[in-house]
Amino acid sequence: MMTRRKLLKRGLLGGALATGALAHDVNTAAAAPDGTWLMPDEGAAHAATWMAFGPTVDIWGRKLLPVARENLASIAKAIAAHEPVKMLVRAEEYDIAARLCGPSVTLVVQPIDDLWMRDTGPVFVKNQAAQSGAAGFNFNGWGGKQAHADDAEVAGFISKTVHSEFIETDLVLEGGGIEVDGEGTAIITESCVLNANRNPGVSKAQCEQELLRLLGVRKVIWLPGIAGMDITDGHTDFYARFATPGVVVAGLDLDPQSYDHAVTLRHLDILRQSTDVKGHKLDVVVMPGPSTIRKAYENADFAAGYINFYVCNGAVIAPEFGDRKADDNARDALRDLFPGRDIIQLNIDGIAAGGGGIHCTTQQQPA
Repeated sequence: MMTRRKLLKRGLLGGALATGALAHDVNTAAAAPDGTWLMPDEGAAHAATWMAFGPTVDIWGRKLLPVARENLASIAKAIAAHEPVKMLVRAEEYDIAARLCGPSVTLVVQPIDDLWMRDTGPVFVKNQAAQSGAAGFNFNGWGGKQAHADDAEVAGFISKTVHSEFIETDLVLEGGGIEVDGEGTAIITESCVLNANRNPGVSKAQCEQELLRLLGVRKVIWLPGIAGMDITDGHTDFYARFATPGVVVAGLDLDPQSYDHAVTLRHLDILRQSTDVKGHKLDVVVMPGPSTIRKAYENADFAAGYINFYVCNGAVIAPEFGDRKADDNARDALRDLFPGRDIIQLNIDGIAAGGGGIHCTTQQQPA
C-alpha cells in the first residue's frame, strides 16, 4: 500500500522562495541569557496544542472540504479531552468551527491559508531557566509550492499570543521536517531541509550549527528522504519518530511499486546503524503501513501511514484506515511504545486524502 504524503496538487503556486542567507550569520545570534534553548520531546508535558481550521475549497475541493473540517474537529476534540486545544480560524468561518469543534476547543481568530500547523506554527523551546521561546522557521509554502502569505505570519502571531520570546533565523524548514528526542538528538530528511527551494547553499554543518543554537540539537541523524514526490519533499514525520530517547518507530512501505518502498528500507538501514547524542545505538521499531484502505476517499496520494501520530498529555492520537489487522498492529505497537497513555485511533480519511496526517495538523506548546 502506498504511503504517500501531502499532495503536489494541494495548492496554488505562490510566494517567494527563501534566499538562504544563513551561512553568513549562523554564529551571530546569542543563545538565551539563562542557557541554551532546547526543544523538548513531544511526550513531555504540554500547556496546549495549537491547530488551524484552515482548509479551503480552492485547495481541498468541494468533496474533501467538509470531511477535512470534520476530521480536524475530531482530532481537536480527542486532544481536548487531555489538554487545552487552541484552534486558529478565519473570522468568516468561526461559526462553522464552533459548531464542529464544540466548547472544549478554544477558537482564536487569525487569517490562515491552510490547516498544517505542524509546518506553519512556531517550534517551541525552553532554556535552563524554564523560559519559553518560539523559533520561527520562515514558512515559504514548502519551497514555494503553495500560496502562504497568511500562514507565514502564524509562527510570529502564536509566539506573541503566548508571550514567548520569538527566535529568528534565516533557516527555512517546517516542523514536520525535524524530529527530536528532547535530549539533543534529531532526525532530519535531507530532501526537505537541505533542498535548494528552502536553504540554497546551506551545508549539513551549517544547518547543524544553527539547529544547535535554535533547538539544542547536538546530534543529527540524516535520512535521505525523497524530493519532488510530494509537497513537503519528504518530511521526517512520515518516516521516523522518537517514542522515547533511544527508541525510534519507523515506517515501512510494503508496496514495491511505491516510490517510498526503497526509501523506507534505506531509512531502516541508516537508523539501525545510528547512535543518539549519548552514543547509544537506537532501538528501531518497524511499523508497516496498511495493505488496504477504505474506498470513499482513496486516491493515488492518500497518506496511509501510521507514523504520523501525535503524543499529547496522557494519550496518543493515531490514525486507522480500515485494515483491521494493520490498524490493530499499529495500536498494539503504540501501546507498547507509550505505556500509561490512552491510544485513540481516528478515521482521518479526508485529511489523509489531502496528503497529510494527525501530526501534520498539530503543534505542541510545552508546559
